[in-house]
Amino acid sequence: MISDEIKEELFNYLGGVCKNLECNPIQVGGYRDHIHILCLLSKKITLVKLLEEVKSASSKWIKTKGEKFSDFYWQSGYGAFSVNPTEIEVVTNYKKSGRTA
Repeated sequence: MISDEIKEELFNYLGGVCKNLECNPIQVGGYRDHIHILCLLSKKITLVKLLEEVKSASSKWIKTKGEKFSDFYWQSGYGAFSVNPTEIEVVTNYKKSGRTA
């Protein structure tokens, strides 16, 4: 579970991981048991590699946030969706509304 006390910092961290991998983050958010990352996938990295890096780096980072996070791990699967560049604003507005997909 993603604790309220670290979620904003986590979202910022996840955006930083994406940025470091040249996958420009547009919006990062989520809820207690999942996250949403809307980013531009770089031509230099595969989607699988991006998710592997995001999960690995953020899992290690979360474990540095205190003893209660020592057993944190991400689920083994993920969902990924492509978005037409002309529809990015629609997706960001949808996520800002608080709805989850």
